[in-house]
This record gives sequence, structure tokens and C-alpha cells, in this order.
Amino acid sequence: MRALLSVYDKTGLEAFANGLVALGVELVASGGTSQALSSSAIPHRRVEEVTGAKEILSGRVKTLHPAIHGGILADLDNASHRGDLATQHIEPIGIVACNLYPFASQPSVEMIDIGGPAMVRAAAKNYAHVAVVVDPSEYGAVLDELRREGEVTEATRRRLARAAFAHVAAYDSAIVSWFDRAGPGEPAELPPTLHLALERAQGLRYGENPHQAGARYRLIGGTPGWWDSAVQHGGRELSYLNLFDADFAWHLVHEVAGLEGTAAAVVVKHANPCGVAVASDLVTAYGLAVEADPLSAFGGIVALSGPVDEELADLIIANPVADVLVAPGYGNEALAHFAERRKNMRALQAMPPSPLGWDLRQIDGGFLVQEPDVLLAGRHAWRIATKVAPSEDQWRDLELAWLVCARTSSNAIVLAKGGQVVGVGCGQQNRVDAARIASRKSEGRAAGGAAASDAYFPFRDGLDALVEAGVGAVVQPGGSLRDDEVVTAADEGGIAMVLTGERHFRH
Repeated sequence: MRALLSVYDKTGLEAFANGLVALGVELVASGGTSQALSSSAIPHRRVEEVTGAKEILSGRVKTLHPAIHGGILADLDNASHRGDLATQHIEPIGIVACNLYPFASQPSVEMIDIGGPAMVRAAAKNYAHVAVVVDPSEYGAVLDELRREGEVTEATRRRLARAAFAHVAAYDSAIVSWFDRAGPGEPAELPPTLHLALERAQGLRYGENPHQAGARYRLIGGTPGWWDSAVQHGGRELSYLNLFDADFAWHLVHEVAGLEGTAAAVVVKHANPCGVAVASDLVTAYGLAVEADPLSAFGGIVALSGPVDEELADLIIANPVADVLVAPGYGNEALAHFAERRKNMRALQAMPPSPLGWDLRQIDGGFLVQEPDVLLAGRHAWRIATKVAPSEDQWRDLELAWLVCARTSSNAIVLAKGGQVVGVGCGQQNRVDAARIASRKSEGRAAGGAAASDAYFPFRDGLDALVEAGVGAVVQPGGSLRDDEVVTAADEGGIAMVLTGERHFRH
């Protein structure tokens, strides 16, 4: 049997090559792989010896030759193919070990591999007769099977072929994505095609419901997300919704903390915030966030902008049980307390989240794709539409309420007072119901505070509900045909109204 070795990643190469030689396999190697084998005194033939042609174009062409590809692609069950091999003096190749240039980590034109993908695809196509190995972690399994069975079995060849095509598909996907990013002078826009290569990174307890299987996949070759380095302290295996809600909470707490650079705490339930607060210290922020809606906080997700010490851990234990807690770090005493009194809570230690990429949602026969929703118009661009202007404290609460409202399911109304979100009305079919729910949840705590609406008020009834709740200032996009009527209602109620000119629906 003949094996062709052409690898960029030389992990495990020496042991694999020696194992093949010990089994009587003749080795053929190209370029740097040949140099590595020579430095280890491993007998082999160079590709040039097999093809009779030297490498050209600075190594761009070395394995693209009938003596190589004929040996890989020959159907040995086909008499005509065997005849062609004999006429051309080509020996069949039964094993191809090849991994590609590291384009994902070193993107450039010279890192676009040509000969490697061609060999991998050829070997994978002919898996009936060729074993193709693109992952060094498979070397040991291939050697073990050769020793035990005298061949690489059909089932293994098929599995390896599937991995090989996936390897090339992910490689090409990374190149397409690079072209989408690297076009000089081109406007940023949704590309004509999207090519996503994903690998299963984490098994989950189940999907949205226990009868649904679920797993986390990550982009192959992409920038690692915070989930890849997160450390789980205690608790059971995570479920689909644990990850979905925790990811939302972790992004939101970083956005909130960035408003004033203060300590922030977020409590999330079913993909919506039920408690958010900022304060001078994390203990206070957490207490205020849970206090906003302790009933909903039970079984929710808590995200904190700073590390958890013993004092904060004791406060968390004394409050409604959280399914998941996410923070940048934990003291040893805090973890010990959780292990003793919150055994089922998953305490995740996480690095900051990455900026969000394309937003994809599946529909029948395809996907909806959009840019991530970012808050473009800051306070400096907002316009006061009423006779009364917000106070400085109200301005801060307006900013907090506006941010949280933008991240809350529509229709949404959010009330805030003194750096604490005190009422959230979300996912309603009309805005007045959202306002009434937020007002009811605030339990009078919104008096003199701020309210945010993710879209304009189509009628004054939603605004009237906020006036009844006692808020002192409202922020909304504006743009309704009845804006004048709504502004008049605000003036009649003696409250301030600020228009952003920017809508933030979230479905």
C-alpha cells in the first residue's frame, strides 16, 4: 500500500509515519512534509520522484499531476482504470493524509490552498478505495485498524470521507467570508450569499423542551465566542434555553454597564429582562435588579458586570433561586457557599462577549438575515418635544429605560427610576397593554421616573397609562401621525417627552 502525506499541521506526523512504515506502507510526501520526514530519518519518496516534475510557481503546483491524482482517483474495481494505471505506470494510493493551510488564522491570498483541497476531495470521492485523514487526532485510530484488520474498513473510510468534505467546505466558507470583509472601498451590505460552516461544540440536556434534542454549534475558523472559554462551577448540564437566555443576559449586562461605567446587574426570564439596575457597587445593583420583580426572578438567569465575592454570594443565596449565574469571576468563598447551598445553580465564569454578527432566523425554505440591532442615536441626538425638559436624574433613567426597552420583546414599555428598572411590559399585541403591565409591575415605584417605548405611540392611550403611573419623562421614537396628540397628552400630564427618531422592535 502507498500513502501520500502532505500536511501543514505536523502534529503527530512522525509517529503516524513510523507506524505506517512498520506496517509495510510506502510513503510519498511533498514539500515541508518531506523535509520533516527527512529530519526524522523516516524513509519515503518525494512527490517529484513520483511525478518526474519539479515543484513550480513557488510551490503552488506540486501535487497537481496525473501520477498523483490518478493514483488517488482510480476505481480499483474497474478493469479500465487498472489498465490506465498500468499503461501510465501509476501506483494506486490507499491513504491520503492532508490538512490545509491555516487560512482562518492567517487570511491572505497565499494561504488559499489549491493542491490540498484537490487531493482531499479526490480521496474522499474515492473513499471506496482510499482512506483520507484531515485531522491528526485520527492517526491513532487509522493505525490501530490497519494493525487489527489489515486495512482501513469501509465504515471508517466513509466516516473519514465525510469529515474530509466538511473540512474543505469549512475552508472554502472561511475564504468567502474573507472576501466579503476584505473588499476595498466596497460599501458594507448583506452579501449575495452566506456560507456558514458549523461544528458541534457542546451537547445540551435538551432543546427548548425535554423531548427535543439540542446542541451548541460554533463557527469553524471563526473568532471564539465567550461560550468556548466559559467555566461552569456546579449545577447540571445546561439546556438550550439556559444558553439562549444566558447569552442574552451577558450581552445586556455589558451594554448596561457601559452606560455610565457603573456596576450593573441583569435578571432575565424567557429571553426578556425582568430586572435591571446600575449602582455604585455590585451588591446594590444586584439587590435592586432582583427587587424589581422577585416573582419572575425565580428560576431566571442573573448576569453581573463584576466578580462575585462572599458578601454578594450570600445575598444571591438569600434571594430567589437562579438557574444560571454569569459573572467574570468568583471568589473561593463564594463558590464554596454556592456548592453548599445552591448545588443546582450553574455559576458560569465568562470573558466579555463579542460583538454580534448577522442575525439569522429560519423560515420555510430559507432564512431571514439582518444586521444586528444597535442603538445609533444617543442622548445628544434626542429631541425634547414637550414644554417640560427632563431633569438630569431623569435623563439617566431615560437612557437606561431606552436601552433595556430596545432589548425587550415588542411591543415593549420599560419603566426606570433611580438606576433601577421597576416595570417591564413586553411581548404585547398593543402598546397600551404593555404600558399597563409595566405600570402594574412598578407598584408605584415609577413616580417621577422615566419610561421608554420601543416604537411610537399610535394613540394617546398608551401615554395616558404612563401618566397615570406617575412617570416624569418618556422616551420614544416618534413618527406617528398622531405625534402632536401624544405630545399634547404629555404636556397635559406635566411630563417631559423625548423623541429619538429610531425604532427598536425585537421579535
